[in-house]
Amino acid sequence: MKRRSAILVLEDGRTFHGEAYGSVGETFGEAVFNTGMTGYQETLTDPSYHRQVVVQTAPHIGNTGVNGEDDESDRIWVAGYVVRDPARISSNWRAGGGLEDRLAAEGVVGISGVDTRALTRHLRERGAMRVGISSVEDDPAALLERVRRSPQMVGANLSDEVTTAKPYVVEAQGEHRFTVAAVDLGIKRNVPRRLAARGVTTHVLPAGSTISDLLATGADAVFFSPGPGDPATADGPVALAREVLTRRIPLFGICFGSQILGRALGFGTYKLGYGHRGINQPVLDRATGKVEVTSHNHGFAVQVPGAGDGAVVPDQVIQTEFGGVQVSHVCLNDNVVEGLRAVDVPAFTVQYHPEAAAGPHDADYLFDRFAELIEGGGLDRKLIEGGGLDRKQTEGRDNA
Repeated sequence: MKRRSAILVLEDGRTFHGEAYGSVGETFGEAVFNTGMTGYQETLTDPSYHRQVVVQTAPHIGNTGVNGEDDESDRIWVAGYVVRDPARISSNWRAGGGLEDRLAAEGVVGISGVDTRALTRHLRERGAMRVGISSVEDDPAALLERVRRSPQMVGANLSDEVTTAKPYVVEAQGEHRFTVAAVDLGIKRNVPRRLAARGVTTHVLPAGSTISDLLATGADAVFFSPGPGDPATADGPVALAREVLTRRIPLFGICFGSQILGRALGFGTYKLGYGHRGINQPVLDRATGKVEVTSHNHGFAVQVPGAGDGAVVPDQVIQTEFGGVQVSHVCLNDNVVEGLRAVDVPAFTVQYHPEAAAGPHDADYLFDRFAELIEGGGLDRKLIEGGGLDRKQTEGRDNA
C-alpha cells in the first residue's frame, strides 16, 4: 500500500521529503536529534521532549514495538517524530502493539523515509531550530511561513503544561527509610522507582507547590525533577529552591532541576547550540575521577564563572549567597557543566539522567549519594519549619 507523502521544513528553509508516519496532519516544534539506538518508547513518553520534534539518528526504529511497562509518563509528549526506516512489523515478546499505531492513536504527526543523517548534520552545523512536519500540505513555502510563526524554545515556560494536576505518593519498597518531596517539572516514572528501591517514599507535587506544601509532607529532603522549556523562565521553582536552601533541607536536582538549582545559587543559564540528547554522553565525576557513560536530554546548561563556549570548567570553590559551590561533573565532549555540589548546604545536582530510562546505569549511584546526604543531614524539624538555620546553629552538627 502506497503511503501518503509528507514534508519536513526547517526554519532556515531546508526541506526534506518523505512519507507520513503516525498520525496524518501537521505539527510544529523545535527540531532536535537523539543518538540513542534503543529506548525510543522512553524518549517518546519523556515530558522533557514537550514541544520538540525528535529526529532519531538510529536508522531502524520500531522493531521492538511498544508495551505497557516502558512508558515514562501517561502519554507521548514529543511534538513530532522523524525516522528513516520504520519497522514493518514489531518482534519482541513484550510488545503489545506497533509503534506507528501508538503514534497514530495519540495524534503524533511523524515522517519516515527521511535522510536522518543529513538532517542531523544540518542541525549540528546550524543548531536546533523550529521545524514543521505536514502530510496535508505539499507547498514547502507555505509550511515555512507557518514554521516561522511558531513559538521558539527560548523563553518557553512549559513546566505547568507537563506537571501533575494533583499530588500523589510512590511508596518505598521494603523498609521505609526516608520521605522525599519531589517537585514535578516533568518527572519520569523511573525517578521515584529508583528512590523507592532505596527505601524512600516519594510525594510527587505540582510545579506550583509552595514551601508549605513541601513541608506538609514531612519530607526529609526535596527533589527537583527534569522537565522541558527554558530555565530562565522558571522563577517560581527557583524561588522555591532558594527557600529549600535557606532551610538547609537536603536537595537533589536532575537536568532541568539542576538548572533550577544553578539559578537559585545565582548562576545564569544559556541555550546550547544543539543540546545533548542520547544515551552515550561521557561525563567526568570530579569527586572520583571516573568517567560515566550517561543518558542526556537537555538543550540548556548552567553558566558558572570562567566556563562556557568550550572553556575548561574551573575546579575551585565558587562563592555564592549560600556558601561555596563546586562544579562536580563535566561533559567530556564539550566541557559543559553537568553537575553542581554545594559545600555549605546539603545540595547537589546533575544535568543528566541517572534514572537510566532509557540509558546506561553508570550514574545510578547518585541515588545512593542522595540517600547518604539525607542520612547525614539530620536537621531539627522544628528549626526547619521555623524558617531556617544560620551557620552558627549548624557548625557543631556539620563538624560532628
